[in-house]
This record gives sequence, C-alpha cells and structure tokens, in this order.
Amino acid sequence: MLVVALVLAGMVWSRLAYWQVAQHGLLAMQAQAQYRELVELPALRGAIFDRNLTQLVVNTTVYSAFVSPDQVAAGDRERVAGGLASVLGVDRAKVTTLLQSNSKFAYISRRFAKTKADQLRALKLPGVGLQEETQRSYLPGIGSGNTLAANLLGFVNWNGDGKYGLEEKYQKVLSGTPGYISSYRDLANREIVLGSHTHQDPINGSDLVLSLDANIQYAAEQLLADGVKKDNAESGSVLIMDPATGGIVAWADYPSYNSNDFNHTDSNLFKDNVLSYVYEPGSVMKVVTLSGAINAGAIAPDTVINDPGVLSVGGYRIYDWDRRNHGNVDYTYVLAHSLNVGAMKAMQAEGHAAFYSNLQAFGLTKPSGIDVAGENYLLPPAADQMSDSQFATASFGQGIDVNMIQMLAATNIVANGGKYAPPHVVERVGTHINPILLQPQRQAITPQTAAKMTAMMQQVVQKGSGWTSRIKGFELDQAGKTGTSQIPVNGQYTQDVWTSFVGFLPAQHPRFTMLVVIRKPHYPGSDRDWTLNDGYMTAEPIWQKIAQTLVVNWHITPDPH
Repeated sequence: MLVVALVLAGMVWSRLAYWQVAQHGLLAMQAQAQYRELVELPALRGAIFDRNLTQLVVNTTVYSAFVSPDQVAAGDRERVAGGLASVLGVDRAKVTTLLQSNSKFAYISRRFAKTKADQLRALKLPGVGLQEETQRSYLPGIGSGNTLAANLLGFVNWNGDGKYGLEEKYQKVLSGTPGYISSYRDLANREIVLGSHTHQDPINGSDLVLSLDANIQYAAEQLLADGVKKDNAESGSVLIMDPATGGIVAWADYPSYNSNDFNHTDSNLFKDNVLSYVYEPGSVMKVVTLSGAINAGAIAPDTVINDPGVLSVGGYRIYDWDRRNHGNVDYTYVLAHSLNVGAMKAMQAEGHAAFYSNLQAFGLTKPSGIDVAGENYLLPPAADQMSDSQFATASFGQGIDVNMIQMLAATNIVANGGKYAPPHVVERVGTHINPILLQPQRQAITPQTAAKMTAMMQQVVQKGSGWTSRIKGFELDQAGKTGTSQIPVNGQYTQDVWTSFVGFLPAQHPRFTMLVVIRKPHYPGSDRDWTLNDGYMTAEPIWQKIAQTLVVNWHITPDPH
C-alpha cells in the first residue's frame, strides 16, 4: 500500500509540475486572453511619387459593413435586411438567411465610400457595425479604366500585402509597423481601468520617390496602345531610361489593367511583359556584338568584309534577312542594313571566349537586379557549353533570351559613354537616396568604342532601317537600331515575330534611351509582304511618336554642330 501511495503521489506531483511549470506560460496566456483585449493600430502605408513629386498612389479611407446575427432579435431581422439591401445593394433574401443563422460575425459588403457608411449610421440597425479601412487608390491611365503604370506599381490586396511591381518589392518599407493598445475587460465586457494601458504607436511606412515621369508615362501608354492596335499585334511594351543614371522614366504595357479593381481582373494581366517574360531581341543585339568586337580591336567601323548573304556555321546555312549577296561592305553598312552575316563574322573575328566576355560586360549573362518584383530571366549556357551555331545566332539576337530591362540597360552602355548604369526605379526611400546612385558605374567598353558605335547607330537612322524613327530637327543627331526575331514554339521557329526598336537622342549628349517591343504584329498587308512586320514598320513609328513627346515635354534641342 505504501508503494502504491507513493506512486500515486508521484503522479499527482508530476502533473502539478507539468501544469504549473512546463505549461505555465501557455495557461497564463489563455487566462489573460479571457479578460485582456489587444487592439492593433494600423500604420499608414507610404505614398509613391514620380520624379516631379506628382503623387501616383494615395491612401483613401473606405468602410466595410459587418453583422453579428446573434445580436439581431427575430423581430428586427426584416428591418436590418431591408436597410442593408437599400443602402449597399446586397441581396435581401441572402441577408435574411444569414441573420437566421445566429452566427457571431459575417461581412456584408467590403470597401465602400463614406457616403454609404453615413447612410448606414443614420439607420441605426441593431447588430450591424462599420469597420474603417485604408485602401490604395491609383491614378487613371488610358482606355477602359486602366490605371497609370499599373504593371510597374502593382497593387495592395485587402490584407494589406503588396502584389507585383513596386508594391510587392517594397512591401516592408511601404507598409510600416503597426502599433497596438491593450486594455482589460471583465466577463461582462466592461473595461477595467488599472492605470495606464500598454500602448505602442504605429510606425508609418516610408514614401518612395521614383525616376518615373508621370506625363511621359501617360503619353507612352497612349501612343503604345494606338500603335499596338494599328499593328494588329498581341501586345507591346515601352521602356525609357535616363542614360546617365539608369533611372526608368516610363514603363508601359498594352494591354494593361485597373489596379483599383484588381479583384475583378484577369490575373494573366498582372505579369507584365517588360520584366516577367523573356524574348529573343533579334538585330538589336548587333549593337552589343559589334561594340564588343570593336572594343577588342577585332574590327573597326570601316573594316570591309565580303557578305555573300549566307554563312555556313556548325553544319547550318545561316542567311541574311533578305538572302541577297551584298558583296564587299564595311561594318557601318552591316549595322545600318542589319546583316546577319556581318554580325557572325564580327563574332568570329573576336573569338568565342571574347564574345562571351562581352555578353557578360553588357550584363546579359545575369539578371538585371532591378528593384521591381517579378524579374524573369533565362541565362545563356556557359561559354564551354555553347556550340558554334549557338554563338553564330546569338551574335544577331536569335537563340539568346533577354528581358527588356537587360536589353535596354545593355544598349544604354553606348549612350552612357561605355559605362553600365544599373537600372532602377526608386530614387529615394523617405529621405534616403537609393545607394545605387552613389556607387561608381562599371566601365563596360571604352568611351572611344561607345563613340564609334554611336556614329554607326546614327547611320542606321540616316541611311538604314531606322528611317521611320527620325525626329524633325534631329535627323543627324539621333541613334537607333531595329530588331526582328522569330518566335519559337515547342523548339521550332514560327512565322510570328517580336519586333523592336532601340535608340537614344540627342546622339552625342543623350537625354533618354528608349526600347519599344511589339509581340506578334500583323501589320495591314503583311500577309502579302512579310517585311511589313519588321521593326521599322511596327515598333519604330511608336518609338518616333513617344520620342517626339519627350522632345517637346523636356524641351530637348539638337546639339549645335
């Protein structure tokens, strides 16, 4: 009996020790939760401004209505259901069914304006409450309710989480830190005053100042939409950069969406074509290829080669776009008339290893790292894994994938005197300058090489495929390059294409660098003449119209000669 008593006593003491020592913290919290109330004090989300301090995103106060059916007497149900239906437009029968459920809590309608909230207050409906919430509001863009720069900015969902674009990338910075206040209540829900309550003020989110220009953004969206429709294209995108800093001036997609109505939007529109998809850049890549070969001393702008219109590489016959024998031509002519054979011969003169090193110098073997959520990239194989034919096609922009940020930043090296300006959108967080602006820029090619390539790109506009991009007064002072590449499906190239045009202006002291990409254009008449789907007929005129807007808006004048 003594042994049994000792065993039983040990079990009792063990359980007491378990509950009073091991589980003390849990039990204390559970007990405290019965009479302590913790109320969160939300932080105000940071605003977003463009470079001219135009506010692109504002916080607005909205209201949500909820009901506690167990607090609504049976005799009041019809009045409550009728009042909610008349003010909020909800289904009266469904509300009546909900009120009969005797549940504790249910939302009736979310995020409506103060006018409706005031109407509900006036009705004094039993069991009905209003919850004040903050909602992001975005500026209107062009057409069918789209908002300005939707694909760049993203949106904030009803849980306060940034989704896509800058709202997602800078979620922690923008959202701030919520505060709280705690009080104590008895079982009858009466507040117990014990002196000062525990209180923590919220820390509001930081504001962002962008490199974006809202006026140029709006114009780019409008002109892009017009161009995509004229080209009968699937979609299009425009990206404009400040050559000296790498700051993005405009970031436009068409089609786009309404950030203020994200919950009714096709989710496929949330991923933008600028950053979330890759493409084969086509002949725009010749700027990179020829720059690298010039920088390595393998060629010069006036080096003459023979271009028979076709070159055999790695067992494949690879043609110029027009399949013509061009005879003896120099590399300035090669770029102006976008000859694939010339690009391949420049790559061969430079050598595979040096060509690959040049891709690295131009930032095309790693992601851009831009400060926007959702960058997609498909990096080329290692140099020792690439075949001769892969090197050949990569030299003129087929079989190599980039996103638009990578391609624009690479071309901008020429506009920026040979230096790589890291692409970015945010210039300041609160009062702090983006550290990327304080770092020295990497020299990718020499200033002399950049000057030679600039002169060659001027010839593209003056005498070559860039003729539809000419801006009056700048005909001799702008630089550009077209691009057209076939779109592969299941490993086979199709007749659909990406078309593009990249350029900067003025050529000698650039104020902007711009890339336009059009996907699957079907220009009127292209069923009879496929060359009408080239970059000079589709992407280039869009570039020209947006550039004209920049010239006027920014008061850009030609350099005196």
